[in-house]
Amino acid sequence: MSEQQGEGGGGAFTRRGFLAAAAVAAGGAGFAAGAVRAGAHAQGTARVAGAAAAGVPRTGALKIGVIGCGGRGTGAAVQALRADPDTVLWSMGDVFQDRLDSSMSNIARAMGEEGAARLQADESRRFTGFDSYQKVIDSGVDVVLLTSYPAFRPQHLRAAVDAGKHVFAEKPVAVDGPGVRSVIESARLAKGKNLSVVVGFCWRYNHGMREAFAQVNGGVLGEVVTAHTTYLTGTLGKRPRQEGWNELEFQMRNWWHFAWISGDHIVEQAVHSVDRLLWAMNDETPRRVICLGGRAARSGPEHGDVFDHFAATYEYEGGRRAFHTTRQIDACPNDNTDYIYGTRGSAVINGWVPTYQVKDLAGANVWRYRGDGGPDMYQAEHDELFAGIRAGTPINDCERGAHATLMAIMARMAAYTGQTISWEQAMESRQSLVPATFDEAPAVEVPVPGRTKFF
Repeated sequence: MSEQQGEGGGGAFTRRGFLAAAAVAAGGAGFAAGAVRAGAHAQGTARVAGAAAAGVPRTGALKIGVIGCGGRGTGAAVQALRADPDTVLWSMGDVFQDRLDSSMSNIARAMGEEGAARLQADESRRFTGFDSYQKVIDSGVDVVLLTSYPAFRPQHLRAAVDAGKHVFAEKPVAVDGPGVRSVIESARLAKGKNLSVVVGFCWRYNHGMREAFAQVNGGVLGEVVTAHTTYLTGTLGKRPRQEGWNELEFQMRNWWHFAWISGDHIVEQAVHSVDRLLWAMNDETPRRVICLGGRAARSGPEHGDVFDHFAATYEYEGGRRAFHTTRQIDACPNDNTDYIYGTRGSAVINGWVPTYQVKDLAGANVWRYRGDGGPDMYQAEHDELFAGIRAGTPINDCERGAHATLMAIMARMAAYTGQTISWEQAMESRQSLVPATFDEAPAVEVPVPGRTKFF
C-alpha cells in the first residue's frame, strides 16, 4: 500500500457526527478554514512552556502525539519510537475512529512485546473528530507527528508551534498559497522558540541522494544549466461509496483524488520530485512557471476533480529553464529519475532503482555512489529529528519544505488556469481550496484551462 492510500479508511461516519465535530473544531461556528489560511490560533500564545531552550540538551522521556492515524501516521509513530529508546506513544487523534483503532493495532504489532510498555496512548488519550488535533497537542506531549490530510497541515502546525511542541510534518505542508504563507510564518515562530520542525521530504535524508546532490551543488557539473525531474506512475486506488457515507465522507475516504484536501497529485505525491528539482537548483526558487495538464484516463466519481498528468516548465533568473513531468495513468512506463545538466557534465539520480552517477560531457563516469544506502530514509528523518531534540540543536527545514510545496502548487495553478504563474502570484494568491465550513461537501468541478480563473 502506498502512503497516499493509507490515510482514509473505512467505517461509517454520520453527517450529524461529522458536522458536530466540525463545529467543535471551530468553537461552534463551523470548521474554521480561516485559521488554516491565516495561521491564527487563539489559544496558542499562552502555551509556550514547552519551547526548547537554545543549546540545552533534552533528557528524560519524550512523549509523542500522532495527529492523523492512516498508513503514514502509523509508520511515522513506529519510526519515532524506534528513533529514541526513551520515547513513548502518549496520545493519538484522527477524524475517523476506525483509522485510530487500526493504527494502534498496527503500531503494537510492529513494536512487539518488548515495546508494549512504551505504547501509553490509552483510551483516555485517543481522540476522534476534527478537534482531535488540539486534544493531542494539549495532552502533555513533547513531539507531535502531523500526518493528517494535507489541507489541515497549516492549522495543525500553527497550533503545535504555538503550544511549544517539536514537530514532524509530513509533506506537502499545504494545498494553496494562503496555507503556504501560514506555514512560513509557523516556521519563523518555531525558529524563535528553538523548536524542531522536520518536514517529510524523505529523499533529503537518503544517504545516496545526499551524496549525489552534494556533487551537483558542489560544482562537479560546473554551473547547473537545467534539470528535469519525473514522477511517472500508475493511478492510486479508489474506495467506492459505502452505505452510511455522505458526500463529505466519501471525498475524505478518497482524499487523494480531490484537490481541496490533497492539492492534486503534483502537490501530494510528485512534490518529492519537485523538491529534488529545487535541490538540483541549489534551493533557488523559480521566477515563474508554465504548466500543461489534464485528465486523459480518469473517470468515475472516485476520481474526483484532479488531473492525471502535468508537465511544468519553470523559469529562473537569467533565462534558465527547468522541467518536471508527472503522470498517474495505469499501463504506462514508470519513471522517477532526476536528469541534471551542467556546463561540465550531467547527473542521473534515481532513488527507486537506485542510481546515483555523474558523467562528463563525453559521457565518461566522473562519480558514482558506492555506499550501501545507509538507513531507511523514513527512519533517518526521525533519527535526526530526535537526535537534534536531545542535543538541543533543533532542525527546522520547514521554510524550505514550504518552498517545495509552493513550487508544486504554482504548477497546478498554471495547469488549471492555462496561465503563466509567477512565484509572487502563487505566494500572494487569495484562493483557498479549503472550505470555509463543512455544512456540505465541497463542490466537485474539474478545472478547464483557459476558463478556470486564477485569484
